[in-house]
Amino acid sequence: PSLNALKAFSALAEARSYSGAGTALNVTHAAVMQQVKALESRFGVQLVARSGRGVALTEDGDMLARELEAGFARIQ
Repeated sequence: PSLNALKAFSALAEARSYSGAGTALNVTHAAVMQQVKALESRFGVQLVARSGRGVALTEDGDMLARELEAGFARIQ
């Protein structure tokens, strides 16, 4: 997967909303949604589920979010 897609998912996991993730990355919420859908397609699993006005991570999404957080922390 692309680094941009992973960063978009990580921002979504932190913000729990597409618009919040878009704001954090200075892109549109639609761009974040597109990147997350690409990841879901690539991995063949659902990573997020709509929850009212925000999103909730699935079990697979939560696992990916934790791994990305640890990986990005190591890079910094």
